[in-house]
Amino acid sequence: MKLSALLLTAIATSHITEIDWLVIAAYFGVLLCVAWWVVRKGKDSAADYFLAGRNLGWWIIGASIFASNIGSEHVVGLAGAGATSGVALAHYELHAWCLLVLGWVFVPFYMRSKVFTMPEFLERRFSTASRYVLSIVSIITFIVSKIAVGIFAGGVVFGTLLPELHLRIGSTDIDSFWIGSVLVIVLTGLYTALGGMRAVAYNDAVQTFVLILGSASLTVYGLVKLGGISELRYWCGSDMFNLWKPLIPAGVQGTWSPVIETNGAGQIVRQAWYFNGNYPWLGMLFCAPIIGLWYWCTDQYIVQRALGAPNETVARRGSIFAAFLKLAPVYLFIVPGMVCFALAKSGKIPELASILGPNGHAIPAAAQGAFPLLVEYLLPPGLRGLVVAGLLSALMGSLAGVFNACSTLFTVDLYQKWKPAASQHQLVRTGRLATGIMVLIALAWIPVIKNAHGLYDYLQAVQGYLAPPIFVVFFFGVFFKRLNAQGALWAMIVGFVLGIFRMLVDTPVTLGLAGFQDGYPQGSFLWIVNNTYFQYFSVLITLVSILVMVGVSYMTSEPDYLRIQNLTFATTTQEDKDATRAGWDWREIAGSTLVLACIIGSYAYFSG
Repeated sequence: MKLSALLLTAIATSHITEIDWLVIAAYFGVLLCVAWWVVRKGKDSAADYFLAGRNLGWWIIGASIFASNIGSEHVVGLAGAGATSGVALAHYELHAWCLLVLGWVFVPFYMRSKVFTMPEFLERRFSTASRYVLSIVSIITFIVSKIAVGIFAGGVVFGTLLPELHLRIGSTDIDSFWIGSVLVIVLTGLYTALGGMRAVAYNDAVQTFVLILGSASLTVYGLVKLGGISELRYWCGSDMFNLWKPLIPAGVQGTWSPVIETNGAGQIVRQAWYFNGNYPWLGMLFCAPIIGLWYWCTDQYIVQRALGAPNETVARRGSIFAAFLKLAPVYLFIVPGMVCFALAKSGKIPELASILGPNGHAIPAAAQGAFPLLVEYLLPPGLRGLVVAGLLSALMGSLAGVFNACSTLFTVDLYQKWKPAASQHQLVRTGRLATGIMVLIALAWIPVIKNAHGLYDYLQAVQGYLAPPIFVVFFFGVFFKRLNAQGALWAMIVGFVLGIFRMLVDTPVTLGLAGFQDGYPQGSFLWIVNNTYFQYFSVLITLVSILVMVGVSYMTSEPDYLRIQNLTFATTTQEDKDATRAGWDWREIAGSTLVLACIIGSYAYFSG
């Protein structure tokens, strides 16, 4: 059967109506027009392709930072975490203050240095070796977390909204999950290769409005259907409304919950154990800020938007605007997940009962479909189509941003180093080829994530293992001029070895490979490593990286302070300090204060 006929059959058997599909088509038509307009404005140069010609406005920068962060994998993952853990992951969203650190602390250093990438900045502060190490590790991080998780989220959306979509090739039956993943990756890869950073940024600005509007409507409709906040508190319980979880995660105490998957004939096809999502307050207090500061202040994926600004002032205002937008996901994505759980438990929408296990708790694997399930069974025609369009657009937009950042790292930090005489056209062509290669590699990681204990859990764990050494070298490097290239290099090497070792230990258990279905022998060294909560292991990597960086730096010679002028606070000239302060505005100070007040208010509300 042809794919078009299969798609029509799937549409006819789903809750997506003809009106919804018209809205989806119209929405993507608008995006296509925007993309075409942006592509025609582009130039065949590295600065235009990778940084949009350094001519983005503050509102485009802020919207693009937000949309790049809140892709469909974020929506799907946060809603799933909300259904299983309540507001525990709101800690990560309330770290909007990290964007203020980007705008007020790091933007001046990045803009003065006129770098394309974060590894390039690290080379100027430390050494070429540091640049190579960070470039390679960053690319690996993009592949095993952002790209692969984004593709998986697209599969979840298609699998939930169009479950009847199947394609048979020979004796192989391909379900809607894989069809959706492939469609998303092909379309996004093409879009990114043609448009570059400018197309990504303008698309992000459009999708931000649609995503916020659609998600807000989902929250409102869900609370109305449920009966209000009081009903949500009743069905979820006070613990799901509390940010601060017990010190020792339930999994460490040995109370993991079983889940058994069966086929249509009732035969068991997989037995596994899932973690109940109890995020401990100590891990959130220390580990979450480390990941947040790394992500918002030093990750190429995010900072590349600020680098597209014409000056410090525009970049700082864009960061503050993004901080405002970043406060929304708690109420737009986590709360809908909780609403889905409450509606399932109350029986007000019987179709949602599939996310519940026999013990009454949400099953993480099933809860990953909480957001698209609500869209399918709660929203009226038309609005449902708009939200689905925004969901798919967010997925494509965030993936496009990752592809562009990944190709920038490969082209600027690796290819241009190997081929210093490469023309602007060759750099752009290499960036496009790099996008295609990264896509193919990422596809191989989908089975890993599909069998992970939870989409957002997986993403946070990978970041928790790889982020600490990057956080250490950037923050300590900017604040302490005495730390040198040898200290930074060894801190990254040791930190990354520890993080990759933990990933290698976890992967066989996560995949349920032969001999690892029950994990490692209890009490063994590998069992201890595998069962140490990922946030605590992340803090351990951070402490080791700090000790290595400081120790090696003081055992070796001081850096050349003239060479690192304007790359640390202590070596910044008075003239540059004055120029930065001259760009400050009372509105930026007031906006930053308001962001902090909103964060404090949210912590107060969700700490009772």
